[in-house]
Amino acid sequence: MDGASRTPLHLWIVGAAATLWNAFGCFDYLMTQTRNAQYLANFTDPQRVYFESFPIWMEAVWALGVWGGMAGALLLLMRSRYAVTAFAVSLAGLAVSTVYQYGLSSPPEDMMTGAMIGMNLAIWAVAIGLLVYAMRMRGRGVLR
Repeated sequence: MDGASRTPLHLWIVGAAATLWNAFGCFDYLMTQTRNAQYLANFTDPQRVYFESFPIWMEAVWALGVWGGMAGALLLLMRSRYAVTAFAVSLAGLAVSTVYQYGLSSPPEDMMTGAMIGMNLAIWAVAIGLLVYAMRMRGRGVLR
C-alpha cells in the first residue's frame, strides 16, 4: 500500500467528530422545521416567532448549511473528494444565513448575547476548518 492511499487515523477522528457536530445542526433544523413542541419549548417566545418568520429562501440556505455539513462529514469518512464540495456548500449556506441573521433581519435580543455570538463564531470556525481539512486531504491523495 503506498502512502497516498493510506487513511490517516486523524481522518477517522475528524470525520467522526464532524459527523457528531453536524448531526446536532441537522437535528436542530429538523426539530425547528417540523415545529416540534417539546424541542421548541427550550426557546423563548420571541425566538420561536423569529424562526417561524424565516422566508423560504432562508430555510433553504439553512438546509444547505446543515445538510451540506453532514454530507461533507459522511463523504470525508468515505474518503470521497466530494467532501470538499459538500463542505463548500455548507459554508456558503452558513454565509447567507449569517448575512440574513445579522444584516437583513431583526433577531430577538436574547439571540444577540455574547454566548450566542460565540456559538456562531464557533460554527464558522468549524465550517472553515472542515473545508480546509478536506482540501488538504484531497491534496494529499487521501480523498479519491
